Amino acid sequence: MSTTGIPERQAPDSQWLYGFWYRALPGEQVGPSELRRAHVLGTPLVVGRDLQGRVFAMHDACPHRGMPLSCGWFDGERVECSYHGWKFEAHTGQCRLIPSLTADQKLKVDRIYAGSYPCEERDRYIWVYIPEPPPQGAAFTRVEPASPVPEIEKFGRKFQTAYLKADMPVSVDHGIIGLMDPAHGPFVHQAWWWRSRHSIYEKQKNFEPIPNGFRMSAHTPSSNSAPYKLLRMYAAADSITTTIDFVLPNMRTETIRAGKYWFSSLTTVTPITHDHCRIDVVACWNIFNWVPFGPSLLKFVFAKFVEQDRQTMELQSEGLKHNPHLTLIDDADRPAKWYFALKAAYLEAKRTGGEPKHPLTGPVTLKWRS
Repeated sequence: MSTTGIPERQAPDSQWLYGFWYRALPGEQVGPSELRRAHVLGTPLVVGRDLQGRVFAMHDACPHRGMPLSCGWFDGERVECSYHGWKFEAHTGQCRLIPSLTADQKLKVDRIYAGSYPCEERDRYIWVYIPEPPPQGAAFTRVEPASPVPEIEKFGRKFQTAYLKADMPVSVDHGIIGLMDPAHGPFVHQAWWWRSRHSIYEKQKNFEPIPNGFRMSAHTPSSNSAPYKLLRMYAAADSITTTIDFVLPNMRTETIRAGKYWFSSLTTVTPITHDHCRIDVVACWNIFNWVPFGPSLLKFVFAKFVEQDRQTMELQSEGLKHNPHLTLIDDADRPAKWYFALKAAYLEAKRTGGEPKHPLTGPVTLKWRS
């Protein structure tokens, strides 16, 4: 809040952050020798899997005449354009064949490249590293990632996993601040088996800075939600802890520990276009294994939550068509303010070559009712 006591007004600029890993597709959607389309940060991608099961991602445009490579064919090693039959190595994008060339034409085919991106598969998802786009008309240059692909933290070899995704008709900024919003739960996520708005009470949480993000420090989970009450079957209430991190560009991780039992999730908000994003949730756990159809039930809960958020953001998008300012208040909206500040600091550091200034200088305690 400002020194005048008036809530701050702030509108997201939806400026994209390049130089990070982004989820492109669930791995099970890409079979051997198949080509699948994807869009990340407005970038058209063609994603595939070679004969050894390794995934790859290319810019979905042939460098010859711009035909989408996803309209072509893949033999497990090379991608062939459907327009003129040019062939490219899947993992490097290097051209290997131009059928129209005659024997006496000396064009150095191997000096031609289609755009290729670093691509890896983790936790049932295919991730693609998206660098800064080249200047208009410039040749595409592959850039190696500065950091490893994100991975869900796990605390044992035996666990189950589930994932789900949902398209949101809002910008990535609205998707992210909706993801970290601590006060909408009793109003959006109402269910007889979860909580109602009558269970609202005051909460106090401690936060701390981490590189490129912030952490809700380890704390005892909320007592007004049914699933957390079930955790008391595994451990004493005061020994159950939850830790939640947000890290640029778009990642929210949550870890719940109850003795030797645990639950971890990694949720991302992927920008597709400037007014369209996608939420992907992947969870790993070793709890509730005794519950019949446990994974299906947990996925049902996830799906219910994400669908409630999707419906809310679909309604919100109607109001956002008029580009209103946002009125962010303390303390419940402080994480949203930190996100905007982190994003601005990262972009400024890229512009100047300096170090980004973190909006948190140390631990902070926030209070709100939810």
